[in-house]
Amino acid sequence: MSYVAPLKDMLFVMNELAGLSEVNALPHCEDATPETVEAILEENAKFCGEVVAPLNHPADQEPSFWKDGKVTTSKGFKEAFRQFGEAGWQGVQHPVEFGGQGLPKLVATPCIEMLNSASLSFALCPLLTDGTIEALMTAGTEVQKQTYLGNFISGKWTGTMNLTEPQAGSDLAMVRSRAVPQDDGSYKLSGTKIFITYGEHDMAENIVHLVLARTPNAPEGVKGISLFVVPKYLVNADGSLGERNDVHCVSIEHKLGIKASPTAVLQFGDQGGAIGTLVGEENRGLEYMFIMMNAARFAVGIQGVSVAERAYQKAVAYAKDRVQSRDLTGSAGPVTIIHQPDVRRMLMSMRAQVEAARALAYVAAAASDAGHHHADEAVRKANQACYEYLVPIVKGWSTELSIEVTSTGVQVHGGMGFIEETGAAQYYRDARILAIYEGTTAIQANDLVGRKTARDGGAVAKGLIAEIRKTETALLAASGGGHGADLQAIRLRLASGVGALEAVVDYVVANVKTDIKGVFAGSVPYLKLAGVVLGGWQMARAALVAVDKLVAAEGDAQFYQAKIVTARFYADHILTQASSLQAAIVEGSTGVLALTEEQF
Repeated sequence: MSYVAPLKDMLFVMNELAGLSEVNALPHCEDATPETVEAILEENAKFCGEVVAPLNHPADQEPSFWKDGKVTTSKGFKEAFRQFGEAGWQGVQHPVEFGGQGLPKLVATPCIEMLNSASLSFALCPLLTDGTIEALMTAGTEVQKQTYLGNFISGKWTGTMNLTEPQAGSDLAMVRSRAVPQDDGSYKLSGTKIFITYGEHDMAENIVHLVLARTPNAPEGVKGISLFVVPKYLVNADGSLGERNDVHCVSIEHKLGIKASPTAVLQFGDQGGAIGTLVGEENRGLEYMFIMMNAARFAVGIQGVSVAERAYQKAVAYAKDRVQSRDLTGSAGPVTIIHQPDVRRMLMSMRAQVEAARALAYVAAAASDAGHHHADEAVRKANQACYEYLVPIVKGWSTELSIEVTSTGVQVHGGMGFIEETGAAQYYRDARILAIYEGTTAIQANDLVGRKTARDGGAVAKGLIAEIRKTETALLAASGGGHGADLQAIRLRLASGVGALEAVVDYVVANVKTDIKGVFAGSVPYLKLAGVVLGGWQMARAALVAVDKLVAAEGDAQFYQAKIVTARFYADHILTQASSLQAAIVEGSTGVLALTEEQF
């Protein structure tokens, strides 16, 4: 089966949970009317389902390849990317002045989800270009903006992020690439960068690298890193392409998944120096690159939702089709496996987690929009702080969840899931990188503990906890319209979950200075706890809306009934993990840290 975008759920989340109407009322967001947004999503769904999704499995079987310094992408990718650029999809959330549509992040987010559900490998190229645009919009010179942004948004050129080096890994303090200033204000760069997504390909006229490097007199450590724009082809004053720059792809990686996405090793300066221009000021490169990294981290979280959704769709289709064994109630003949209780459990687990992760990500996107556009400065700051707290959760929780969901998808298929021809295994393989790149789950969790919780004494986290308690109160007051038992079960689980989250936030704040290793030993479980509870909050909100719609006899009754049932499943099967996670975080550091190095 191919991919069918879950438009009904996307629009429900956007309108009822993320507050599309409130986003539409923000300055500079006036074009994001419900009618316009629905039309955009329908058109994007058509493009992703008909043009990109059919390429996904064949490209996994015949991935991009490198020969003589050049990369040839999988069959169909080049033409699909041309259509992607010409249709304006790269520019959904980017400024009108550079050819974009200037729409809110909340509108771009489902478009990003659909593209990644269609093909993670294909979508990685636009993802990195989005981050490049964000970085240059914030820190680039006017010349850099005018030279590059329009070409990025049109799809003519693409962007990359060059951080990692063979000796550095995630420790960017160890970056050793050099940038030597020239008399004309440019720099000549030399060094090796690894794991560069779409660092070389044949889908665009030019590839523009954002590169971290050190100038000759830079201080050691992260304080001495600068950021440079280094195009594959130099750009003439009139905007035309000039001579080939001294940056070359010397190989691409052979990977577990996302095989059609070329992951390049790039060599800078083997023939005298790759010419680049400085972004912003010297020694502030990491600060600028974090703009790109934060944009990419949120997008990778969406990738987790995307591949999980695709795996869920495939598992449901298989379960409805695969005939095996009798029904437990004793039917005369064999039935499709969707009649078996444990298959139902697996499918509900996949469905509930996808819906919760999608809702949390879209709510975060709306907070980002308010953080950028709200007329009130205090409201802007509060929403931006909320968004920044949620980014490591969206990235870390959604990607870890995607590994579980795609693995469950293989399990639903049984032995056929282990056979590559069925395609279920590809989603599992593709998902595995998501919890690693753009900062591992531990890096996201360290950020959540240090910068996002300890630094402000848990203020933003406590603000979210207060909002969850309002939902808890609303559940208590809800009549239920025939679903009262479901709402009260959800309320009890949510109350327990938010209590666990609050206890952990208090523990982190109280102990991070006196027992830093003990606190950080529980950082990943804290991130998971936050995701589970915040996702459960969104599911509870969805159930309340669904009950109201049913009572008012509005819309699709089956859709709303399914919302309530899915929220109930999430409460009973996922939210119940909160108390055990609390125990592991608050009391479990001894077991993590007790063994000596020699005992391992």
